[in-house]
Amino acid sequence: MKKIIIIGASSGLGMRVASDFARMGWRVGIAARRLDRLEELKAQFPSNMEAMAIDVAAPDAARRFEDLIELIDGMDVLLYAAGTGWRNPELDPAKDARTVDVNVKGFTAIVSAAFNYYARTANRLPGQIAVLTSVAGAKGLGVSAAYSASKRYQWNYLTALDQLAHARHVNVRITDIRPGFIDTALLEQDPNKDSLPLLMSVDYAAPLIEKAILKQKRVAYIDSRWAVVTALMKAVPSPLWRHISFDL
Repeated sequence: MKKIIIIGASSGLGMRVASDFARMGWRVGIAARRLDRLEELKAQFPSNMEAMAIDVAAPDAARRFEDLIELIDGMDVLLYAAGTGWRNPELDPAKDARTVDVNVKGFTAIVSAAFNYYARTANRLPGQIAVLTSVAGAKGLGVSAAYSASKRYQWNYLTALDQLAHARHVNVRITDIRPGFIDTALLEQDPNKDSLPLLMSVDYAAPLIEKAILKQKRVAYIDSRWAVVTALMKAVPSPLWRHISFDL
C-alpha cells in the first residue's frame, strides 16, 4: 500500500485530495492545526487514514511530522498544501508575519524534513515532495507583497532541492504545483472574489493536482491557461510592471 502525507488537510484542496487518495486505496496521513476537522475526515476512512495536529509555524512542526511518518509506517509522497495569505496593500505587519510563518518558515521546516527523510531511507523507488505553491510566485504583486514573495521563495527552494537531490543522489522527485485562483477558504476574505479571472472550483482543480502528483511532474500549472498567463506576467518589463494596478 502506497503512503501519502498531506499537510494542510483540514479544508479545501488538502481535504479533497486526502479523501481522493484514501478512496484510491492509499494509506493517508493528514495534518493541520485543527485536530477536530481532521478527525471528522478520518472517520470517513478509518481503515487507511491517520490524523495528527501539526502547526507548521510551531517549533515542534518537523518533529511531529516525523511522528506522523512513523505512525503510517513510511511515506512515498508528501503534499504540502498548507498556506495562507491576504490582500494586504496596507502592509499590516501581523498579516505579513503570519504569511511568512506558514509559507516560508513552516514550508521550509516540513519540506526539508521530508528531503532528509528520503536521504536517510534510500528507497529503491523514488520518494516525492509535492507542494501547492501559486502562480503568484511569477511576479511581485503590490496588493499581496508577502504572499507573492513567499510563493517565489517556494519556487526557488524547490528548484534548489531538485538540484541538491541530483548532486547528493537522493532518490526523490520534486513537484511544484502552481494553481491560479481556486475557490477555497483562502479567497473568502477577498471582496472581489467573484470577479477574479479564471476562477476554478475545488472539484475542477483537485483531479488536476492529483494527476500532477501521480505523474511526478516537475512543474504543473493548474490549469494550463495559467501557464500562459504566468508566461505573460514574466515577460512584462519591470518599468512597465510598476504601472500595472491589480485591484484584487
